[in-house]
Amino acid sequence: MNNVIVYCELSEKNSIADISLELCTKGRQLATRLGVRLQAAVLGSNVEEAAKSLFPFGVDDVFLADNPVLAPYRTLPHFTILSKLIQQQNPDIVLFGASSVGRDLAPRIASFLRCGLTADCTSLEIGSHEDVKNQKNYDNILLQMRPAFGGNIIATIVCPETRPQMATVREGVMKKEIFDASYKGTIIPVAVDESVMAADKAVSIISREIEEQKIDIKGAQVIVAGGYGMGSKENFQLLHQFAHLIGASVGATRAAVDAGFAEGERQIGQTGVTVRPKLYIACGISGAVQHRAGMEQSSKIISINTDPDAPINAIADYTIIGDVMTVIPQFMAAYKNNLK
Repeated sequence: MNNVIVYCELSEKNSIADISLELCTKGRQLATRLGVRLQAAVLGSNVEEAAKSLFPFGVDDVFLADNPVLAPYRTLPHFTILSKLIQQQNPDIVLFGASSVGRDLAPRIASFLRCGLTADCTSLEIGSHEDVKNQKNYDNILLQMRPAFGGNIIATIVCPETRPQMATVREGVMKKEIFDASYKGTIIPVAVDESVMAADKAVSIISREIEEQKIDIKGAQVIVAGGYGMGSKENFQLLHQFAHLIGASVGATRAAVDAGFAEGERQIGQTGVTVRPKLYIACGISGAVQHRAGMEQSSKIISINTDPDAPINAIADYTIIGDVMTVIPQFMAAYKNNLK
């Protein structure tokens, strides 16, 4: 049918995960550009209300597989249901979140269907591709962008010959937006008992122990982030003081995390989390492409750096050339004075 299908993950509260809602927003744009339907696949137990919550995001059809065998997530039952669904529907594009679930499921399905899969995409667009070697032109194919060669370039990857075109997408790189609050779609039940075999139930989940995440900066509206230029873990404490004062969260680059300046959960960038706050204050950050991939869509960026030629300055809305250890205390003093 050449439509766009989004595999929707479920949160611990049995609602649709944010990454899947982000993909539905992007999927709606891709489907509109191609003139096809946007479809979603929801697999779980007691998830009909969660499935209906997808319609405001522009989803036309939701394939609903509702059965206790599908919750909590196990690889084989989900693989069996989804692979058969894709074979039946013959979509042009299938999207997954680049989560532990998506990274487990998508490669298995791509291997089974013998189609391409691009992992950890940061951007998706519909466009044209010219194969110079074989002298072929392809129109309306999925352009899948992601950092490559250690993050030194942004590569555009295409799968012109095989279908579906499949990609996993990093959380936070797509906007989550309501398409139409009154949008109405169709729920299409999927027969689970007829598809899932005994072998798919070979693994049983005896118990689940989930540690509560202590640090979560993905949804922060203001972030104060530090890089290796902060110099030490002790100096990094200044950022914590500043962030506490202005009600912000603290982020870090990979170099700062590797140096032990900050916890790994605070890492922003290609190998960390992707954020899009209203204000991002970059302190002692050079701005390598790996880090920029995780924060360049911030609404406003302030860079504090001693190097006027630092790459971060090229995307900053405001640049302060100076020592962070001098500038931040001045910020804090001015902020406290404004509170009086």
